[in-house]
Amino acid sequence: MTKASTSPSRLLAERPVAGDAAAPANKRPARSVTVNLTESPLGWLLARGHISRRQFDAGEQLRTDWERAQLAPRVTMAWDAAPVARSRGGAVRQPDMSGAQLDARRRFESAVAEAGPGLADILWRVVCAGEGMRDAETALAWPARAGKVVLGLALDRVAAYYRL
Repeated sequence: MTKASTSPSRLLAERPVAGDAAAPANKRPARSVTVNLTESPLGWLLARGHISRRQFDAGEQLRTDWERAQLAPRVTMAWDAAPVARSRGGAVRQPDMSGAQLDARRRFESAVAEAGPGLADILWRVVCAGEGMRDAETALAWPARAGKVVLGLALDRVAAYYRL
């Protein structure tokens, strides 16, 4: 590792925050907070007491299954040889998946199904995609602070599925 990759400045960033809401608009003092850029949205919610340890563990298990199943979109080109077409429609190639990937995919899909169709969206956005709560609420057109309640319900159902 190089010294630059482990420096605290790469892990922490200062972001400006508006001052106290009770202060007059023209006299709000500017302040900044330190944000850990490597912290997950679930870790942030746990550190501030918005979710329980059981809910956090369920979310981490779901994310682990999502990553182990390799369900994230590819960001590089597949250099595999193109399949030979046997008909006019072209060849349909099935993905080569190991047993561990198949098991993880089955667990992930079962856990999301256990959470339910209305709760799967917030689960995927916050736990798997790593979106912040505000971004997820905006994308789903939900009111502010509704996401924490819904995410808590979803994580409880996922924790029951994983028997945590």
